[in-house]
Amino acid sequence: MRLQKATAFALYAVLELAAQPERQMTAVEIADKYGISAHHLAKVLRDLGRVGLVAAVRGVGGGYRFAGNAKRLTLMDVVRLFEDTGADAELSPAEARQDIAQGLRFVLREIDDQTAATLRSISLATMLKLVGRKPWAAQGRAPAPGGRRSAA
Repeated sequence: MRLQKATAFALYAVLELAAQPERQMTAVEIADKYGISAHHLAKVLRDLGRVGLVAAVRGVGGGYRFAGNAKRLTLMDVVRLFEDTGADAELSPAEARQDIAQGLRFVLREIDDQTAATLRSISLATMLKLVGRKPWAAQGRAPAPGGRRSAA
């Protein structure tokens, strides 16, 4: 599954803030840590604030803090805010009459369903525990940009 930038930024921000819920971080701090656009992240944080996942603290020393429940909130809850997870590409009338096109669509839908089920099953708290364990380091491999794996 390829996520839009806003979705990835939202996941970074929510997980970063949920890791230390008592700490406030600015959009610039989070953006610098991940090498992403602070301007784009600020828009994402504003959207996350509208749904109550983060709270903005104004003034000197202000920033954002996590306002959700990391044990109940899943990765899919965040993804759904920025992705159209229910959309299926329409087949043309000619494609719709072809078994291969229908079969391919069936398989791709199965993959999407499995991905969605996995994202629904992982809470932010579970994800943060996984990050703490760093299972990718034990394999001698680190996730590469774009989601591919590369040797360390």
